[in-house]
Amino acid sequence: MLPLQLQPESHIPLYIQLRDQLRALVHAGDLRPGDRIPASRELAVHLGVHRTTVANAYAELESEGLIEGHVGRGTFIRGVAQPLRITPPPPALSGNGGVRWESLFADERGEEALDRLIHAVPRDGISFVIARPDEHFFPIEELRNCCNTVLRREGAQILQLGPSDGYPPLKEVLLELLGGEGLAVKDENLLITDGCQQSLDLICKAFLRSGDSVLLENPTYPGAIAIFGGARVRCLGVPVRTDAAAGSPGVDLEVLEATLLQNRVKLMVLTPDFHNPTGTSLPLAARRRLLEIAARHQVPIVEDHIYGRLRIRGDRVPSLKHLDRPNIVIQIDSFSKVAFPGLRVGWIVAPGNVIERLRLVKQSTDLHTDQLAQATLAEFTRRGLLTRHLGRMKKVYSTRLAALEEALRRHMPEGVRWTRPEGGMCLWVELPAGFDASELLIHVRERNVSFAPGRYFYFQNPQPNTLRLSFAGIDEKRIARGVATLAESLRIEMRKRQRGARRTNGARVALV
Repeated sequence: MLPLQLQPESHIPLYIQLRDQLRALVHAGDLRPGDRIPASRELAVHLGVHRTTVANAYAELESEGLIEGHVGRGTFIRGVAQPLRITPPPPALSGNGGVRWESLFADERGEEALDRLIHAVPRDGISFVIARPDEHFFPIEELRNCCNTVLRREGAQILQLGPSDGYPPLKEVLLELLGGEGLAVKDENLLITDGCQQSLDLICKAFLRSGDSVLLENPTYPGAIAIFGGARVRCLGVPVRTDAAAGSPGVDLEVLEATLLQNRVKLMVLTPDFHNPTGTSLPLAARRRLLEIAARHQVPIVEDHIYGRLRIRGDRVPSLKHLDRPNIVIQIDSFSKVAFPGLRVGWIVAPGNVIERLRLVKQSTDLHTDQLAQATLAEFTRRGLLTRHLGRMKKVYSTRLAALEEALRRHMPEGVRWTRPEGGMCLWVELPAGFDASELLIHVRERNVSFAPGRYFYFQNPQPNTLRLSFAGIDEKRIARGVATLAESLRIEMRKRQRGARRTNGARVALV
């Protein structure tokens, strides 16, 4: 049998451990092209794991082209690409040629990406994976009218190159929008971007060098982890409180201040409103204290405000930028969660000299954000359609969040806890200690349900028993069905553990 050893106590899911060990055996030459590997059922019995654990590992390796299954014959190792040779004949650079592209990649980013889960559920499945608007409510006809209007009115202009800081009419509309919300901003304080992901990337390039330290919530948005990790930035994690009994929800300010005292931190990146992934929000008093701490330590805050307009219950709390007397907050925002993610239009609000530096970085990155998308969104907002659409969607999300909470109360076994968000698009679940959400995902995916295990959101000290449920894109009936399936699968695993514990205790008694 193969020299494989899995570690159930590790935060790394068992199927990932198995996949990586098999891959290592192939690349080390211990497994050669044509070698037959055990059937999934056989290997599962040998390792003492569920058959789907092995099946998922095999599926990953087959998608990489390392193994190949043949009905009635078994599963075999396929040919592995050889290292690049500098002697003729030159290796092919595509298809099944000789270059091991992985060895040439410039960074060491992990292979496990959350977006892989998005497409893992069949079309008729129920996916709680991604936090995004429901496309069934997109006002397509209104948007088409806006697009036709701007093309007729100024098509030649908006299809040309434009200013790096943004399409002027959109900036005017946003300044009016922000002013109506009580945030006094001038043109020089605003930069249009390709969404919050690019905003974070521009800020990283403008402020951070390899080895600099940035403070992040832990868990946090995976896109931020990818950007700062790719830039060789030192990420310092501050835990997020999700249990109301443990104190004020949101980022732990005691740990945050201790981290600033012990480290030379260049920036903090925080989401005080409907934090992704936990759904928590920082109370007003905590926001004021956070700003006082940041000012005292002279560490700017990057405030991710992308969910800020999606409050569906409770009183509105001013953003950090609204409370920013010392002018140390850079706020990033986007149309992605309130309207149309596919148009990729966002913005940054910051001091004028910061905006100018970010504008120069953007100019060297992509010249400017798509002007047709900017012009269409400017017209859409100017006509009042954004406000109307947002109002409608908040009602939809309110109903869906209520359905999710009711389903959790009705179906989840004792010992499962979850957050009570007042808005946003996601809710955080904590399973009983000792359970691995990634292993649970294997079982619920067999029943066409999917969610995002918590490990995708941690960059330090991952908590395997956590998961995120995104509710915005699923109707109430499917939410109820999906949670019922998730809870039933969890109960099955809990009963298996109880039976295993009884057998273990019985064996101990017999030995005595």
